[in-house]
Amino acid sequence: MASVLLPLATGFEELEAVALIDVMRRGGIEVRVVYLEDELHSNLVTGANGITIQADMSIKTVISDDFDMMVLPGGWDGTYALAANKRIIELVKEFKSKKYIAAMCAAPYVLKKAEVLGDNYTCYPGAKEEIDHPGYTDKLKVVVDGNVITSQGPGTAVCFGLEILKTLVGTESMQAVKEGMLLDYC
Repeated sequence: MASVLLPLATGFEELEAVALIDVMRRGGIEVRVVYLEDELHSNLVTGANGITIQADMSIKTVISDDFDMMVLPGGWDGTYALAANKRIIELVKEFKSKKYIAAMCAAPYVLKKAEVLGDNYTCYPGAKEEIDHPGYTDKLKVVVDGNVITSQGPGTAVCFGLEILKTLVGTESMQAVKEGMLLDYC
């Protein structure tokens, strides 16, 4: 079974995180939600809009070999916290070197800070200047550049999740989830 590491930090974008977790789990991917232990005293993480999610484990206990992909939802406060976390940056580099890495909305900023953002990417349009990296496009909801996948924002989260399914479990499984969700876009 494919497995995904999805870290959350206070101020994450809830719609993105929940949509991604839901779509990936529908497709049979094991998703482990992790929290930044240096930020919190418990495994409860509150998003940008006041919604709290219970994480499965601490980032300090993560072993990258246990996962196939790392997926970063956006939200500026959460993104800044991820980018400032030494362990997150280490993991992003590890995943980029031998697995898959995916980031959406403001989270490609973390990839830029880790120096792994590729030649082609997308992000939330308002984050483009802060990321300040060549290769940005706003013409695609989801951009695949080698083993790096990026997406624009909350409205593209389901499409992003489907691309992750296609990458990790195949087109047939992705199509089944898409049809089951009555999606006629993406």
